[in-house]
Amino acid sequence: MALFGAEIPFAENCGVQEIGLVDGKTQARLDTAAAQTNNVGVMHGGLLCTLLDVAMGSAARCLIGHPVMTLDIHVSFLSPAMAPIRAEGRVVRAGRSVLFCEAEATDQNGTPVAKASGIFKPARQASSSRNTQD
Repeated sequence: MALFGAEIPFAENCGVQEIGLVDGKTQARLDTAAAQTNNVGVMHGGLLCTLLDVAMGSAARCLIGHPVMTLDIHVSFLSPAMAPIRAEGRVVRAGRSVLFCEAEATDQNGTPVAKASGIFKPARQASSSRNTQD
């Protein structure tokens, strides 16, 4: 399953779903299974970070037209997250070598549960074989 035109196996495994791309902003959704919650029964913070990272990275990739890599991400958790969660990512500024992005995640009532900022850089596709010397 492609997310905003790219195959992202880890995001697919986590259950991230594309909602759409509107005015340069990516919108994604995440429902959780019991195995994806923490010890108090809410969405695990790492899963929420993944959703925010995918939202920002996808906005950056859609803007420049090729893959990006996350250089830095900062996440602030605002309240416990209960599924379903929706995230919106956008590019704040695109420079020649890096892109600055932001994302916000909200619960089904529209209450913010987390926000993030990230720095991304254009990346080359990973090669399936490496050059090695014998």
